Amino acid sequence: MSSRSFPVHGAGLGLRRSMLSSLTDQATQSVDFWEVAPENWIGVGGRYGHQFRQLTERFPFICHGLSLSIGGPSPLDEAFLHKLKRFLKDHHIRTYSEHLSYCSDDGHLYDLLPIPFTEEAVFYVASRIRRVQEILEQRIAIENVSYYAAPGKQLEEADFINAILQEADCDLLLDVNNIYVNSINHDYDAEAFLLRLPAERIRYLHVAGHYQEAADLIVDTHGADVIDPVWQLLDKTYQRLGVIPTLLERDFNIPPIADLLREVATIHSLQTKWRNEAGGYLQHA
Repeated sequence: MSSRSFPVHGAGLGLRRSMLSSLTDQATQSVDFWEVAPENWIGVGGRYGHQFRQLTERFPFICHGLSLSIGGPSPLDEAFLHKLKRFLKDHHIRTYSEHLSYCSDDGHLYDLLPIPFTEEAVFYVASRIRRVQEILEQRIAIENVSYYAAPGKQLEEADFINAILQEADCDLLLDVNNIYVNSINHDYDAEAFLLRLPAERIRYLHVAGHYQEAADLIVDTHGADVIDPVWQLLDKTYQRLGVIPTLLERDFNIPPIADLLREVATIHSLQTKWRNEAGGYLQHA
């Protein structure tokens, strides 16, 4: 496998405001990089703003957006994009990603809705991604999302993702948990799906927990511990694609920081296993 550069390295953790009071030197030393939703921090001042600035000055940060609605019918919020550009620069953010979905029309819907897997949608979404990259003056990554219906489907999910990556000339945030969730909900082989995506486009990975509604229905919640099958798929990802920076997401039911650090340690352990196996091919940014 050829050498690749990544914006960060190792194992990361999504930062939530509720974690700030419990962060210690041990916690920050155990985490190689942090991720935040910029919408939750743009314009924040006072104590929280000061604490956030202290962290971004000390540690690598990346951003994962919530509200861009890259597949939505309404025009892109370019005023937000200019605020985002300043935020990314001010805090030396290493990379920015968004969901391959939409979340707004005439107002925000507070959910991630599936984009139809069609050729028309490929060109529409790719043009919007190119515009985002033009305004931000940098490449962005799009994330494969969990979905529960595929209205108007003409393309397979993997073909749809690949077509957008090619047409937009952007990167991929690969969510391993979402592959697992979709493989159960839509009855496909998770590892086969993984191998259909372009490894050279991947900037980093996500892992997270979910809720098992039924044997054939999983809801992507980010509100529970990562389960063994998802850890096993992450293990397979490293085996097949190499050791890629990986971030643990936890959005609610947030446990004590020590519990989260145990999951971060699991990521580290799997990365060490495959880094040793491969003899060291990861090029740090």
